[in-house]
Amino acid sequence: MEHETTTMFAVIKTGGKQYRVAANDVITVGKLEGEAGTAVTFGEVLLYADGAGATQVGAPVVSGVSVAGEIVAQTRGPKIIAFKKRRRQNSRRKRGHRQDFTVIRVTGISAA
Repeated sequence: MEHETTTMFAVIKTGGKQYRVAANDVITVGKLEGEAGTAVTFGEVLLYADGAGATQVGAPVVSGVSVAGEIVAQTRGPKIIAFKKRRRQNSRRKRGHRQDFTVIRVTGISAA
């Protein structure tokens, strides 16, 4: 799977997961504190590629590079039903769960 090398992008780590982001991307990550419109900064940048084709790979993080974004919305995922049943025992448990997510728009990638 090839990506176009003309755009600047970075791979960030948040909530135990990694995301490939570029400017103006909208991503859904695990819940972060803050209302819509709040600015967030991701300092854990694992990989940074500028538009000229040069790539920096962190060990484990790239120093001097940060990704800025703003919170678009606080949302929730679909309902997951956890249903347990033991046959012939008259025993069953139904439990629902909805995961909390934060939608973020990446405003820019800044390299020192």
